[in-house]
Amino acid sequence: MTIGILKEPAHETRVSLLAEAVATLTKKSISVFVEPGAGELAFCSNADYEKAGAQMKDRNEILNSADIVLGIHPFSQDEVAKLSGKILIGVYQPLFQMEMMKQWAVAGVTCFSLDMLPRTTRAQAMDVLSSQANIAGYKAVLTAANAYGRYFPMFMTAAGSIAPAKVLILGAGVAGLQAIATARRLGAVVEVFDTRPAVKEEVQSLGAKFIEVDGAADASKAGGYAVEQTEAYKEKQQQRIAESVAKADIVITTAQIPGKKAPILITEEMLQTMRNGSVIIDLAAATGGNTPFTKNNETVSKFGVSIMGNSSLQSTMPSDASKLYGKNVLNFLQLILTKEGAIHLNWDDDLVKGACITHERNIVHERLK
Repeated sequence: MTIGILKEPAHETRVSLLAEAVATLTKKSISVFVEPGAGELAFCSNADYEKAGAQMKDRNEILNSADIVLGIHPFSQDEVAKLSGKILIGVYQPLFQMEMMKQWAVAGVTCFSLDMLPRTTRAQAMDVLSSQANIAGYKAVLTAANAYGRYFPMFMTAAGSIAPAKVLILGAGVAGLQAIATARRLGAVVEVFDTRPAVKEEVQSLGAKFIEVDGAADASKAGGYAVEQTEAYKEKQQQRIAESVAKADIVITTAQIPGKKAPILITEEMLQTMRNGSVIIDLAAATGGNTPFTKNNETVSKFGVSIMGNSSLQSTMPSDASKLYGKNVLNFLQLILTKEGAIHLNWDDDLVKGACITHERNIVHERLK
């Protein structure tokens, strides 16, 4: 059985598995083929992979000969044509890539997209969304601190006192909670909004104030994801957020709804109330952003406010991001491989079934069907 690790597109610094993870596979007599330079930007050299027991092979050979191909981002249609009967594992955002998934199904690819795993306790060890969001939340605060032209902590000096920065975080998921912790360590005063009242205790335990809005839709059956809210709730939500935005120096937005455009939480009117020099870090930029002016991988200035759209901050820490992602992948591989290293797809396993998008020339995931 052979697993192939491909080099990612130029914009991506991460790699599916680092050498230390490859060593775990080769010890089980699994052959691992690695495209030369795959781990270069994550500080893992070809020599590191070879020391771990991998073989360096060119991209075409991996596509043609590997049984399982690991690639974080989607492949070109020409490449997918070579992957009939093979298994692909990555993060393919299938709810936004319906046409591509149809093409992959026709090509005979079995695709597992780890961003579609059910958000259950058992899935935590392979939850790539959480492992990568943790890094993104941390880097969002550091990026904001670097872009913000004032101090984060309070300072009292002979020359006068400096008030602490006021940080507003919209969304208390994994990224939001890490952002709270990081901003508090830097000395900021933090307020947090989330549609799920259940996260209030976590927010407060990190030293932040939780903004409450009554009437949120029940998200208890949404598997840990956000859900669509009623218009009446959205109106109350906008009012409370507007009050906090007007006082904030830094806003970090993380709100996304799977398969839908990110909700607009900060309107043009709200932006006009913000202090000149304020900064917004929009982690939902890839799905449209939480402001009407967000552009992914760009910084836009509006009314003296810098809006920084970045949905891949995890890639700015490629070594640790790859290490965590690789551990998630290894844990998932345990579900589809026997102890002897043979492929065994157990469709009675809710995690295997939940992550599978295409199989036997059909789209098999319930939400996509």
